[in-house]
Amino acid sequence: MTTSPATDPLAQDFVRFAVDAGVLRFGEFKTKAGRLSPYFFNAGLFDDGAKLGRLAEFYARRLLASGLQFDMLFGPAYKGITLAAAVAIELARLGRNVPFAYNRKEAKDHGEGGTLVGAKVAGRVLIVDDVISAGTSVRESISMIQAAGATPCGVAIALDRQEKATENGADAPWSAVQYVQQKLALPVAAIATLADLLQYLNSSADAGLEAHVAAVSAYRERYGV
Repeated sequence: MTTSPATDPLAQDFVRFAVDAGVLRFGEFKTKAGRLSPYFFNAGLFDDGAKLGRLAEFYARRLLASGLQFDMLFGPAYKGITLAAAVAIELARLGRNVPFAYNRKEAKDHGEGGTLVGAKVAGRVLIVDDVISAGTSVRESISMIQAAGATPCGVAIALDRQEKATENGADAPWSAVQYVQQKLALPVAAIATLADLLQYLNSSADAGLEAHVAAVSAYRERYGV
């Protein structure tokens, strides 16, 4: 592959890793919005120690390169819990030790009680999740962080699908990530984007992967932002 200024090596490595791990799959999949997508990204399939450790490495490298300033990590239940813990471990390994916390879906009425678990939620809090589909999880996280007296400072995700959000069953002119950036005023750091995925497919020597270029390009043409 020829590296051009537009190529993001970290993103290309991540897409390759996601494909090899079977987390990023191609075919025909129905999204929450009811669209038929030619690809599917399921972060729940980073399901062993080696894959989770490698995923955390990508998050940490993206965060350290992003320049985002944060004091701690917050993982929204449920996928965000594992992600925030894994990223905190990797950041510490790289010399950036930060606390992390997460929420439980059901409030606990015994022991320490409440819905927040882990370190005290304070300072600038970075939300860690897999993707942003509708922004609901981010809005809920913002409310919990602010209620604790802290400041949400950004969101880290694995993949930015770069496609139009839906509102009341209709396509919106912005994506869920753009909604978070523009309406909620939070920066979003994504390890890779749909554009990176397309670039990977286009540069692949694997005929099986190249076969999906047309379908993914058509989907982006129709629903992309």
